[in-house]
Amino acid sequence: MQFDTVIHDGTLVNASETARGDIGIRDGRIVAMAERLSGGDQRIDAGGRLVMPGGIEGHAHIAQESSGGVMGADDYYSGSVSAAFGGNASFIPFAAQRRGQSIDDVIATYDARGARSVLDYSYHLIVSDPTREVLEDQLPRAFARGITSFKVFMTYDLMNIGDGGMLDILTVARTHGAVTMVHAENNDMVKWMNARLAAKGLTAPKYHAISRPELAEEEAINRAIALAKLADAPLFIVHVSTAGGAAIVQREILSGARLYAETCPQYLALTRDDLDRPGMEGAKFICSPPLRDAATQAALWGHVRSGTFSSVSSDHAPYRFDESGKFRNGAEAPYPQIANGMPGIGARLPYLFSEGVVKGRISLEQFVQLSASNAARIFGMTSKGSLMPGMDADIAIWDPETTRRVTLGDQHDNMDYTPFEGMELTGVPETVLNRGSMIVHKGRLMAQEGQGRFVPRAPAKLDGPGHTAKERDPAQNFGTDI
Repeated sequence: MQFDTVIHDGTLVNASETARGDIGIRDGRIVAMAERLSGGDQRIDAGGRLVMPGGIEGHAHIAQESSGGVMGADDYYSGSVSAAFGGNASFIPFAAQRRGQSIDDVIATYDARGARSVLDYSYHLIVSDPTREVLEDQLPRAFARGITSFKVFMTYDLMNIGDGGMLDILTVARTHGAVTMVHAENNDMVKWMNARLAAKGLTAPKYHAISRPELAEEEAINRAIALAKLADAPLFIVHVSTAGGAAIVQREILSGARLYAETCPQYLALTRDDLDRPGMEGAKFICSPPLRDAATQAALWGHVRSGTFSSVSSDHAPYRFDESGKFRNGAEAPYPQIANGMPGIGARLPYLFSEGVVKGRISLEQFVQLSASNAARIFGMTSKGSLMPGMDADIAIWDPETTRRVTLGDQHDNMDYTPFEGMELTGVPETVLNRGSMIVHKGRLMAQEGQGRFVPRAPAKLDGPGHTAKERDPAQNFGTDI
C-alpha cells in the first residue's frame, strides 16, 4: 500500500486502548495501522511519543460579538492557530444570532469569517430569537446543512429565551436530531444579587465572584434538565462550575437522561481569589459562571475522573485588557460593565494533560475522551476523534515529558494576557496534523490561512433511554399524542 505519510514508532492512544505502532495516511485519511509500516512519501518519527487524535475544541467564541457588542480579539485565523498550537485539529465555535436576525444571515456571516481558519471547523448556533419562522423553517434548513447543535441562555436579558422558548427549541431539536446546549444560571437570582451589591457600591472586580451564586447555577441546571426531560430531548450543560451542579448532572445521567456536560480549565485551575488582585487586575478573571473556590475545584476534578463530564472545554472568550475589550466602558468600570470572558483555547489541552494525566487524576484514554472522542460522538463529527482506518488523519503527537511555563507568547492568539501565565505544565503537543496536513511542528506554524474546511455534522446519536413524562405517554394520558 502506498502512503502519503507514515507516522512511525509512536505510542498510539485511543479512547479505549493504547499500543505501540505506526499509522499510514493517504488523501487526508488514515488508511492503515500496524506494528510496522514501510514506505511513505513523508515519514514522521514519533520517537516513542504519544500519538493521539487531534483535539476537538467544542466551546469557543471566535470572531463573535458579545451581547453587549464587544468583538472578541480572535478571528478565525488567530483563533485556529492558537487552537492548533494547543493540540487541536478542529474546533466548533459559536455563530450568534442577534434579536431580529435570521439564521440564514448568521450562517452567511460566519461562513465569511470561518474561511480564514487553518483548521477544520463547524458552528454551534446561538439562538436568541426563536420566532416561529426560525423554529419551523430556518433551523431545519441549518440542520440539513450539517449544523446540528445550538446554544440557548437562561440568563442575560438580551439572550434569555425563557422556559417556554427553551421547550420550543428542545422540541425542534428532538425532531431533527440536534443537541441543545444551555448556559444555565437563574437570571432573576443573578439580577437580585447584582442589585444588592450595586446598592452598597460594591462594584470592584472581586464582587463579580459573589454576584452569580452557586445556587443560581444549580437551580438552572435542575430546571434545564426538567425541561429537556419533558421534551425528551438531548441536552448539553456548558461550563459547569459548581459541585452541586455537577452532582445534579451525575444523578440524572445515572437515571438515564440524555444528558451531557462539560467543565473548563479555569474552574479547575483558578479561584475567586484571582478576582481580588490589586487594582483592576481582577478584571482579567471575570467570566460567567464565575470562578469558585478550592473545595469546588477538588469536587470538579472528582467529576472529571468519574465521567460526569463529557469534555473539558476552554470557553475561549478573548477580550483584551484594554479599551477594545475588558474596559470598553472605561478603565474603572464597575464589574457588570466589564467584558465577560477569558482566553484559553491554546492552554486547554496542555493544562488538562499536565494536571490530569501527569498528576494521575485521569488516564491517557480518558484524556482522549475529554479532548476529542466524546465531542466527535456527541456533536456528529463522524470522521474525527479517533485513530482508525477510514477516519480523518487529525493527529497530535505529544511529548509527555517536557515541562514549560505558560507565557502569553506561546498562546499564539491576539490577546495581551493569559490567565494561566506562569503555570508550570508538563506535556507539549509537538506536531499537529489536520486531514494529514502538518499544521504545527516543533513550535512552527506550517499551515496556510484558509486551508481549514467546514465540516457538516451528523444528527445526534441519543445516549440513554431518555424520559417519557407520564403526561406525554399515550398509555397514561388518555391516548393523546402531544
